[in-house]
Amino acid sequence: MPSPYRALFGRPGTRSFSAAGLLGRMPLSMMGIGIVTMVSQLTGRYGLAGALSATLALSAAVLGPQISRLVDRHGQRRVMRPATLVSLAAVAGLLLSALQRWPDWLLFAFAACMGCVPSVGSMVRARWAELYQGSPRELHTAYSWESIVDEMCFIVGPILSIGLSTAWFPEAGPLLAGGFLAAGVFWLTAQRATEPVPHPREHHTKGSALRSRGLQVLVVTFVATGAIFGAIDVVTVAFAEEEGHKAAASLVLAVYALGSCVAGAVFGLLHLKGHPSRRWVVGVCAMAVSMVPLQFVSSLPLLAVALFVAGLSIAPTMVTTMALVEEHVPRAQLTEGMTWTSTGLAVGVALGSSAAGWVVDAAGAARGYLVPVAAGVLAALVAFAGYRRLRPQPVLPMAARTVADLPEPAAVAAERQGEQSVA
Repeated sequence: MPSPYRALFGRPGTRSFSAAGLLGRMPLSMMGIGIVTMVSQLTGRYGLAGALSATLALSAAVLGPQISRLVDRHGQRRVMRPATLVSLAAVAGLLLSALQRWPDWLLFAFAACMGCVPSVGSMVRARWAELYQGSPRELHTAYSWESIVDEMCFIVGPILSIGLSTAWFPEAGPLLAGGFLAAGVFWLTAQRATEPVPHPREHHTKGSALRSRGLQVLVVTFVATGAIFGAIDVVTVAFAEEEGHKAAASLVLAVYALGSCVAGAVFGLLHLKGHPSRRWVVGVCAMAVSMVPLQFVSSLPLLAVALFVAGLSIAPTMVTTMALVEEHVPRAQLTEGMTWTSTGLAVGVALGSSAAGWVVDAAGAARGYLVPVAAGVLAALVAFAGYRRLRPQPVLPMAARTVADLPEPAAVAAERQGEQSVA
């Protein structure tokens, strides 16, 4: 392991909570694609499969920030465990409904309840932020590492989910994803020493972290970015089936994640200068451009190469996003702020998977890759339009202004200085 990563894990407990976070995040890559594979196998209806995956993503988008807001106020253990039990019960209901061929509306009801799942990635990143508060270099490496973990999930998860559902029985993928969720959450919340201490009530501002103008730009852009991911998942499964190798879709999607993993590992070694907002806009534009070659692929090997190249822009953009969230959101709402970016992705995944499913049903898999191209263009346009909210703002002397009058990043910094003074 390169030295910056080795030094990162010098603190006690870091290896354990990162490993628990890996398990707890496996459903992120397994559940949606597992539902698509399961339903398409049982019914042959990609439209229904995409709509169910979209329902799960939208539900998580609505409930996730509320769960994280409760975590900021009451702690991870007290909130994550009951929320996870609700989600696991819904997983069991969905699998039973699919097995018994119950009505479609019941599948949608259970998929909606499954969204009551904590954002494990945000919880782990909040632990890193607590350990390395005030150390931007270490946090850059920590966020890069967690981006690598995310991509490891997306390398292994689809292979397990699609592979088991096609080779064993259709419900196998979502079933294993539920097992990973239970193991990861309960292991993570058992580690009390590294759990961030809830902030006192007086440090919590009224309203949501989404009031931040900078966070609004990140979230809206990530809606479009999530549409890229959701569409690629659905269309790749359909493309592989048209080629006569449906199970190979898991390998192709793993290559997509591998590109991001490689880029994230290298990005974490770099000591970058300049404000992260510039790197973020470049990353979003790179993701948009990388969707163009998908329109010209004619075989699974070519698709794998195109997706590997496309994946190279993902992890650096995600790492930079976390740095921007920390800059624009008060520390007492940091977990909620991080979860809002995941929410944007989830909404986008829902829209992208649903749209791609209908396009595949109507015009075939090749046409389905038009959906991520359109989503990429939209993401780039929003990023350019919102760049002014993210870049550094001139700050007048503190004596001349109140915290409320400061530009948003400076106001957050001043609030954090006040919190440290109280502590």
